[in-house]
Amino acid sequence: MSVMRTKSVERSIADTEEPEFRLRKSLSAFDLTVFGVGVVIGAGIFTLTGRVAHEVAGPAIVVSFIVAAIACGLAAMCYAEFASTVPVSGSAYTFSYASLGELLAWIIGWDLILEMFLGAGVVAQGWSAYLGVLLEQLGMPIPDAIGYGGTVDVMAILLVLVLGALMTYGIRESMRVNLVLVAVKLFIVLFVIVAGILFVNPANYSPFVPDAAPREAATGLTQPLLQFLSGIEPMAFGLGGIFAGAALVFFAYIGFDVVATTAEETKNPQRDLPIGIIASLVICTALYCVVALVVTGMVPYQDLDPAAALANAFVHHGQAWMATVISAGAVAGLTTVVLTLLIGATRIIFAMSRDGLLPVRLAKVHPTRRTPWVISIMVTLVVAVVAGLTPVGVLEEMVNIGTLSAFVLVSVGVIVLRRTRPDLPRGFRVPWSPVLPALSAAVCTYLMLNLTVETWLRFLVWLAIGFVIYFAYSRSHSRLGKDAGTYDNPAVPKVVGRED
Repeated sequence: MSVMRTKSVERSIADTEEPEFRLRKSLSAFDLTVFGVGVVIGAGIFTLTGRVAHEVAGPAIVVSFIVAAIACGLAAMCYAEFASTVPVSGSAYTFSYASLGELLAWIIGWDLILEMFLGAGVVAQGWSAYLGVLLEQLGMPIPDAIGYGGTVDVMAILLVLVLGALMTYGIRESMRVNLVLVAVKLFIVLFVIVAGILFVNPANYSPFVPDAAPREAATGLTQPLLQFLSGIEPMAFGLGGIFAGAALVFFAYIGFDVVATTAEETKNPQRDLPIGIIASLVICTALYCVVALVVTGMVPYQDLDPAAALANAFVHHGQAWMATVISAGAVAGLTTVVLTLLIGATRIIFAMSRDGLLPVRLAKVHPTRRTPWVISIMVTLVVAVVAGLTPVGVLEEMVNIGTLSAFVLVSVGVIVLRRTRPDLPRGFRVPWSPVLPALSAAVCTYLMLNLTVETWLRFLVWLAIGFVIYFAYSRSHSRLGKDAGTYDNPAVPKVVGRED
C-alpha cells in the first residue's frame, strides 16, 4: 500500500547532499546541549515547581521530578538512537518515515507543526507577560492594550519578528545569541538557588510525603480523558500525589526533542546528537530538583503561592527585590525557548517540503546563508499572528498532546527499525530494547490520557485536517511515491555529509 512506503535511511541521507537543499554543518555537542537547555528551561522553573508542590505533591515534588526525568529519559534515549542513525532534519517526522511509513510520518510531522507553531506563540505570550511584570517593577509599565492579554500583544509580535529575522540570517548566529541568553538564564537560576538556600528551614520538609487526600476534580470537557473513561477520582499527596505530580511536571522537560531537528547542521551527528539530547536532560533535571528543594524549604508547601511560588517565597522572607531578578530570568529564559521552537518548526517543514509532502519550492536554501529562508519567513509571520492575536490560555495543552504523540511513534519506530534494518550503524543504542522503547511508548500514552477531553477533541480535528491534506495533495506529490523503487535499496552507498 503506497501510504505505508518507507524512505530508506540511505536515501534520507543522500537527500541532504542535494545542493539546493544542503544546510551548513556548524553545530557541536556543546551547541546542541545549550540548545536543549535553552528550550527546556523556561518560566516553568519559577512557577510550575511551587504550584505542583502546593496542590499535589508537597516537598516530595523532588521525587516527582526524578520520576518524570526517568520517564522522559526513556523517550530521550529513543530520540538519541534515531538521531544517531538517521542524522537528517525533521526529528520524529524523518525517523517515522524511515521506520513506520509515509502516512504515519505525515501524521507525526503534522503534529510537530502544531507543537512548534502553538508552542512558540504561547511562549511568546508568556514572555510578554514577564516583560510587563519586569518593566512595571522598573517603573516603565507597558500600556494594557499592547501588552499581555491586550487587544493585540505587540510585545509578543515584536519578539517573534526579531528572533525570526535572526533565525533567517543564520543558524550559527542564532546559536551564539542563544548561548548568551542561556548563560544569563542559568546565572539567574543559580543565583536564585544560592540566595534561596539562606532561607531554607529544614522543618518545612516534614512531612516530606504528606498524607493522601482527595483532589478537586474537573468535570465535563475539562476533565482528563482517563478520568472520563474510568470514573476514578484524582488524589493529591501520598504516593499517588508523587506520580500525579510527575505527570504534571513531565511537561517541564518537553523540548529536548527539538535538538534532533538540527541533525543536518551538526558536524558529527552520530556522536554529538545523543550527547546534546541526553546532557541537556540531565542538566535540566538537576536544576529542577534543586529549585524544588529550595522553594519547599523556604516556605511550607501549604503556604506556597501557586501563581508565582518562587518570587513570593522571597517576598515571604522580605526580599521583594528578588521578584525583579526572577522576572529578568524568565524574560531571558523564554526568549531562548521561542527561538528554539521557531528553528524547530522551520526544520520540520523543510524536511516535509523536501520530501514533496508540502510544496517543494518552500524548501529552497539561501545560496550564501544556507538557511531555509522561505520557510523561516513564513513560520515567523504565522507565529507572530498566533502570538499577537490568539486569546491567552486557549491552546497550551495542544502543544503537549502533539509532543507526546511524537514520543510514542519514535519509541515504536526504534523497535521497528531494529527489526527491519539491524545492519545500520548506530552511534547510540537504547539498552534493553525492545523493553525500554515499549515502556517509553506506554508511559507517553498514559500521559496523553491525562490530558483533557477538550484537548483530545481538538487534536482529532487537527488530525482530520491533516488526513484531508495528505490524501488531497501530499500523497500524489511525494517524491518517494514518484520515484518508487529508484532509491530505496539498502545497497545504495551511504553519503557522508561534509562541512562547508
